[in-house]
Amino acid sequence: MSKAELDNLRDRVEEINLEILKLISERGKLVQEIGKVKETQGVNRYDPVRERKMLNNILEHNEGPFETSTIQHIFKEIFKAGLEIQEDDHRKALLVSRKKKPEDTIVDIKGVKIGNGAQQFIVGPCAVESYEQTAAVAAEAKKYGLRLLRGGAFKPRTSPYDFQGLGLEGLQILKRVADEFDMAVISEIVNPADIEVACDYIDVIQIGARNMQNFELLKAAGSVKKPVLLKRGLAATIDEFVNAAEYIISQGNDQIILCERGIRTYEKATRNTLDISAVPILKQETHLPVFVDVTHSTGRRDLLLPCAKAALAIGADGVMAEVHPDPAVALSDSAQQMDFDQFEKWITELKASQAVRV
Repeated sequence: MSKAELDNLRDRVEEINLEILKLISERGKLVQEIGKVKETQGVNRYDPVRERKMLNNILEHNEGPFETSTIQHIFKEIFKAGLEIQEDDHRKALLVSRKKKPEDTIVDIKGVKIGNGAQQFIVGPCAVESYEQTAAVAAEAKKYGLRLLRGGAFKPRTSPYDFQGLGLEGLQILKRVADEFDMAVISEIVNPADIEVACDYIDVIQIGARNMQNFELLKAAGSVKKPVLLKRGLAATIDEFVNAAEYIISQGNDQIILCERGIRTYEKATRNTLDISAVPILKQETHLPVFVDVTHSTGRRDLLLPCAKAALAIGADGVMAEVHPDPAVALSDSAQQMDFDQFEKWITELKASQAVRV
């Protein structure tokens, strides 16, 4: 074969490369349109039956020289790229997406800024049991300059016979303590009908893991002008978590803090499995601040300090943990709450590590 003939063949290969590119691009645009239609219809973007049917049709028409396995690999990559285009389009549309808003959202809780680079701490008892108990924790937290206090008034429990919280009385106690100690209080609300009343008593509405996909509650929280701390569901994917936040922001409330609190896996060494990698993923893909609840993710007092250090080191905007004057007699989750001596060691070491990083 002469050099001229070889050059002609190479030229033809380059022409075909561009033809393939043109066809792949055309296919990508069609896939985008299909994705938009599926989204309006509420249909899952990935259809394995449809993919298998297309792949079988392609393989039936393969006349070589490529092996069937090679053709299958090539087209599966094309299918995968098409699905990624649809997912990217979906993310672009989300109001919580960093593509929609590149700059960080800063949540203001009574003057405490969340998401501005200064890492914060939320501490408090699992459940509000009395004024004395809650005030004691608030006083201890204030010793270390903390101004964000958590406490459960409505407690969704696995067993219907466990302590369910004091309800409205618990919110009233939180309000009294907040006023006396100049603190902001965070408490979980489980019923959309309670949102309006709760706004009179608390500074941040917490939506717990079991209610992450309680869509009416999410919309109710989004309709008021109160910051919302949204916890990741027990078995929720990051995509599901982000979409839960989208329900809130779509109602006009962008004051949202995402909270990674561990997910359920087969591991039994801890109460849940702390998905620490979720922190940078959420920080990259959304503009919302991200907290880590080290208490519920581990369920073990001996792991609260190292996990909190890991959360802060990886870029979390803050850490949440539970503190009780006497955990042994706590009405809920006694095994995972710190007493005051343990809390002193915990917060002192965390603040020291923050100072070293600065």
